[in-house]
Amino acid sequence: MTLCSRRQPLAAALVAALLIPFSAAAAAQERPKPEQVLQHAKLEVAVPDFPAEGLILDIGGGGEGIIGQLKGRQVVAVDLSKRELVDAPGEPLLKIVMDARDLKFLDGTFATATVFFTFMYIDPADHAKVFQEILRVLKPGGRLLVWDVVFPARTDPRQIYVLYPLQVQLTAKTIATGYGVKFAEGQAAAHFVDLAKAAGFEVVTQKDEKGWFFLEFKKAG
Repeated sequence: MTLCSRRQPLAAALVAALLIPFSAAAAAQERPKPEQVLQHAKLEVAVPDFPAEGLILDIGGGGEGIIGQLKGRQVVAVDLSKRELVDAPGEPLLKIVMDARDLKFLDGTFATATVFFTFMYIDPADHAKVFQEILRVLKPGGRLLVWDVVFPARTDPRQIYVLYPLQVQLTAKTIATGYGVKFAEGQAAAHFVDLAKAAGFEVVTQKDEKGWFFLEFKKAG
């Protein structure tokens, strides 16, 4: 998978047939066979209109552009995929092709950073570096908000991918989509809490839901 490249939405009829590639990076590879895919139960994710001062750095802000749709001109959306940034709805202030392992912003630029269902697409070996970069570009006292999936146990050794249907509830609309990603068995909130603490964040909120979680971290001020 491409680091921080957002997933493309999956059409409902093709989701059932399990025939659509899971990401732009996977498109060049052989399409997964049905027996290689675990279809997860639908995730229902409510994203309230959270308060935020100044600009919001949205890591992986292409695709559905959830944070851009929610917070509009406050958002600076970065993603490795130019196509997914171009296609993303909403009206963020900026859309920039950028690698989350090497953010091109000065130290202390942002008061808030968000990572909405994007860590699932980043190689776990790169997670610590992404946390370090986000910490660097946040102002003292700045917040990091993370939403992501809980990977289930693999019950069939043939399964390589997990397909997550999602229903995202924003203040004024409901967005239905589906994300497919390679298995990272056992990866859940605790993995990110440990990495955030190691990077220098404080844990403010941990909300565990069925199949997903929300975390809020704070940079010491």
